[in-house]
Amino acid sequence: MVTSERLYLAFLGAVAVERLAELALSRRNARRAFARGGVEVGRAHFRVMAGMHGAFLAACALEVLWLGRPFPGPVGLAALALALLAQALRTWVIHTLGDQWNVRIIVVPGAPPVVGGPYRYLRHPNYAAVIVEMIAIPMIHGAWLTALVWSALNALVLAVRIRAEEEALGPAYAARMRGLPRLVPGRRPPGAGELSGGP
Repeated sequence: MVTSERLYLAFLGAVAVERLAELALSRRNARRAFARGGVEVGRAHFRVMAGMHGAFLAACALEVLWLGRPFPGPVGLAALALALLAQALRTWVIHTLGDQWNVRIIVVPGAPPVVGGPYRYLRHPNYAAVIVEMIAIPMIHGAWLTALVWSALNALVLAVRIRAEEEALGPAYAARMRGLPRLVPGRRPPGAGELSGGP
């Protein structure tokens, strides 16, 4: 008999397979970046972030199975829609960045900032997608405790990671992205995303 729990576990399995494919792509892109002189920063917090993300899907499954969380009906369907939209945003980010996309912070000297795709609207659209996923994926099957705990952990990690990434990307990135919101879409101020005094 197909139950909501089995469907949810199948969904988590599909997400896990997709994440493994992303890691393979990230490793390939990392090799290419290092071959072009790329420099990695933020290794310490990356290990923490990787562990947190690695435990996330397991926590979703365990809360549903051990604590007997029921499927929350319309709330679960809305959460599923949000999770799918977040995945679409991640896919858009990966496509836009091409071989510059990576789960690690690797900066290639002289590489211009990417300003197309979702980067026209946000400085960090990938992290925006992750924030939504940390809430939506657990809530598909009522795993509210996982949503709360992992959202809090994710907020702490992102506070460190975003600061490290923006510092590593340097003044050209800061000038190009000036005025754009980091994570939440909003009104784009005049001149946002444009370099001042240069081509």
